Amino acid sequence: MTTSLYSPTEQDRADWQRLYRGYADYYGKPMSEEILDTVWGWIHAPDEPFYCRLARSSAGEAIGLMHYRAMPSPLRGTRIGFLDDLFVDPAHRGSGTVDTMLEALGEEARRQGWPLVRWITREHNYRARAVYDRCARHTDWQTYELTVTAAD
Repeated sequence: MTTSLYSPTEQDRADWQRLYRGYADYYGKPMSEEILDTVWGWIHAPDEPFYCRLARSSAGEAIGLMHYRAMPSPLRGTRIGFLDDLFVDPAHRGSGTVDTMLEALGEEARRQGWPLVRWITREHNYRARAVYDRCARHTDWQTYELTVTAAD
């Protein structure tokens, strides 16, 4: 199956929203209209360096999405890429779509001058990790998260 990638336009909102809800469901994260509006706004804000690509099958169906951005890497003294979200509709997994998306992300990194693109995934995301292990280098970094509560 041939997959094409493109930047979504306003006409693609329903497809993007369906895919992004699927991504949130996979990770067990609540999704609201407010979050959808915010992220959609980032995608289309000319001054926001946050990018989205949708994957479309040869039949014209939106089957995947990725969100990525630049991120400072102080030890390198440069910006690198950061892949925030990558999702392929379950019915289209194993079709090569992720390979196409990661290849396109590598091309974008070259255009942007990023020496690398970094991302994280869940430990138990074995199917995706098998693809990532084939396409990228697994690092030895551990991820931590500091939860911040609002001041009273």
